[in-house]
Amino acid sequence: MDAPTTTNYQVLLYYKYVHIENYEALAKEHLAFCKELNLRGRVSIAYEGINGTVSGTKEETDKYMEYMHDHPLFHDMQFKIDEHDGHAFKRLSVRPRKEVVTWRIDEEVDPSRVTGTHLSPKEFNEHLKRDDVIVIDGRNEFEYDLGHFRGAIRPQVNTTREFPEWVRKNLSEHKDKKIITYCTGGIRCEKLTSFLISEGFEDVAQLDGGIVTYGKDPEVKGELFDGKCYVFDERISVPVNQVEPVIIGKCYHCDQPAETYINCANDFCHRQHIVCPTCQEKYQHFCSKKCEDLVTQKQVKELVETSI
Repeated sequence: MDAPTTTNYQVLLYYKYVHIENYEALAKEHLAFCKELNLRGRVSIAYEGINGTVSGTKEETDKYMEYMHDHPLFHDMQFKIDEHDGHAFKRLSVRPRKEVVTWRIDEEVDPSRVTGTHLSPKEFNEHLKRDDVIVIDGRNEFEYDLGHFRGAIRPQVNTTREFPEWVRKNLSEHKDKKIITYCTGGIRCEKLTSFLISEGFEDVAQLDGGIVTYGKDPEVKGELFDGKCYVFDERISVPVNQVEPVIIGKCYHCDQPAETYINCANDFCHRQHIVCPTCQEKYQHFCSKKCEDLVTQKQVKELVETSI
């Protein structure tokens, strides 16, 4: 049998909020099955549901989707599918967790029972053009900086667990307004809309399928999304706007337009930052001279110690 070509790969993005009683046992079983299929990626399984993104050959990922649709809890699972030129991950991780989206709040927020209205890409696009709508980005700051919907409010959060406090400080006066939210694939904004409703917001909606679905819609073609969409695999980002693509990211070093995200080469830092090609070469993947000096000093020290 011939080896699969590098173009015969797919990346699957999916989630579902559903109560999973024995989620730890399911995670163990799921890990074994994913290994059997040679999939790579990250899957989180909790009592509140499942969230995953995996890559594999078309044959392997098709078998995975068939397996999930045969499962009573996931029979109606929706998958976002991207073709890719190989695996989008280096390894496989399937883990049981307390939450698939970490909020750590005392209030009961159950997206499997209560969420905002789901808007199709066309409906969301129409809402974006209204003056009476507040648009909330349901992701983190660094994702917003690479790309976002025009007119969306930038959340001052580095992790999802900061959202409850941010909402209470910044949105409480808008409980009577129309609020729409979005995120990469839908899972984070679905929990966000559930939380907003629990806080007394009256008219809340979300982009069904997230940015990745919006960018592929044949009618809206990613219109009104500026920049690129950050994704949590080795692709780092994917294009969205097919109508008028623009670069809105700024190089961390020189402030020029850029859209490449990298991690600082200092293992003790790993700051994610946007760089232009010139600064990526000039700074050798470091976010600062301090980080470069620390690594250099460590290398010199190791060299001296091994030569003694």
